[in-house]
Amino acid sequence: MLDQVLHPSIDFGIETFFILVILIALEAVLSADNAIALASIAQGLSDEKEQKYALNVGLILAYVLRITLIVTATWVIQFWQFSVAGGLYLLWLVFRYYTNKNDDSEGVSSLNFKGLWQAIPMIAVTDLAFSLDSVTTAIAVAEDIWLIIAGGTIGVIALRFLAQLFIRWIEEYTHLEEAGFITVGLVGLRLIIKVAQPNLVPPEWLMIVTIIGIFAWGFSTKNQMTEESQEG
Repeated sequence: MLDQVLHPSIDFGIETFFILVILIALEAVLSADNAIALASIAQGLSDEKEQKYALNVGLILAYVLRITLIVTATWVIQFWQFSVAGGLYLLWLVFRYYTNKNDDSEGVSSLNFKGLWQAIPMIAVTDLAFSLDSVTTAIAVAEDIWLIIAGGTIGVIALRFLAQLFIRWIEEYTHLEEAGFITVGLVGLRLIIKVAQPNLVPPEWLMIVTIIGIFAWGFSTKNQMTEESQEG
């Protein structure tokens, strides 16, 4: 993999084009749960400008970490400790969310960061944890590292806009933030189960159907204040 970085061989054939389309489609599908997770984290900042800045800088750092992961992927996947660490980190995020959650603070994130530099590293590391599965999938689809990097680059750009969209939706829908953290917990558990008991790992289609169901619940109820402002 590292040799491909130092001596890239770029071929723009029809097959290459279709592989790139597949990689972008995979990124789009696998980024939906990532986007809502990052949006939920950014909600920990009360100021809208700070949320946008945290997403911009956090995803630049996330991009650097993701490219590093791609370049070193053949080495990284040999060590189960990375998957366990990523899974435990995501479960810690869920634990932090629910232990800080206040039932009286409807529409307010329970993460409550004191500054940008608490949110930015968390956004970057969360994307990296989510990327463990998507990078492994991309390597299974394509052999050329430049193709994987191109797909990942487009994926991070799409992630930025998806996350901003989810931030707006989180303010509108009562259960959407919680749906995001439930999804984070599922991905964390899947990473750990993949190491401990690979035979018990649910198939990808089941994970997608489950996440769609969680999202449907997340979008099921609008905040009363949002409904009143629309009626007004």
